[in-house]
Amino acid sequence: MNEITYGKAKYKDALRISVLLKTVYIQTYAVDGITFEFANFITKRFSTNYIEQVIKENPNQLIVAYQNGNPVGVAEILYHSICPIRKISVPELSKLYVLERFYGKGIGFGLLQEVEKEIQINGYKECNLEVYIHNARAITFYKRQGYVAIGNVDFPMEFNTYENLVMNKVLEKERSSAK
Repeated sequence: MNEITYGKAKYKDALRISVLLKTVYIQTYAVDGITFEFANFITKRFSTNYIEQVIKENPNQLIVAYQNGNPVGVAEILYHSICPIRKISVPELSKLYVLERFYGKGIGFGLLQEVEKEIQINGYKECNLEVYIHNARAITFYKRQGYVAIGNVDFPMEFNTYENLVMNKVLEKERSSAK
């Protein structure tokens, strides 16, 4: 059975989540191959130890999409993020990564719904995200989900910066099932 389920990241899955993050990052952003700067960034930022630390310190930060118990997508929420445009505290969808072979199956949409629900449960009314300005597929996806562009910001690595689009969505109040 190929049912997709969603849940908080499990400590025991840190290695698999690390590999998923690295894979999607490479598939999406390695347009010039694997530069040293790029290799250093993903090795540090997506290490198993780093993922274990995130799960241990804030179990609500990573939401994972599973197929048959195996991670196929992951989203990360940063609650203590400052909007680089408006200079206010707003939860940030830091990552929404889905393995390429699972594109078009609603997994990104499902992860985004889980993220927005989690943000609302924690008392917030809006969400920001940053997306690489040349990632047209992701920008189109976020616009379809109601996110609007509010400005641009540079994402620094070791030697280079990459322009990102900052997007925001005011979250709808949860609808009650009683009418």
